[in-house]
Amino acid sequence: MKPSKMSDEAGSARRKFRSHALIELALIVALGLYLLAAQEQVVGENLVFTVTGAALMALLTYWTLNTLRDGLEVIALRVRQARH
Repeated sequence: MKPSKMSDEAGSARRKFRSHALIELALIVALGLYLLAAQEQVVGENLVFTVTGAALMALLTYWTLNTLRDGLEVIALRVRQARH
């Protein structure tokens, strides 16, 4: 018996969500390491260091929203499967 299209979509969405969640975790660890290193820095004293931190925080924010969207997609597919 061939799997249904919804089943394929749900599996793909779950794999995508898991990979995005792992990347999210890596970004959180990177931000934590940055913040540990930043304890010894004065804000704005080292422009490259400050810009790097701002970019890392912006990337983490974007990725968090992207990961949340993927999670909502997984939930929506589960609800749709439950109805059929």
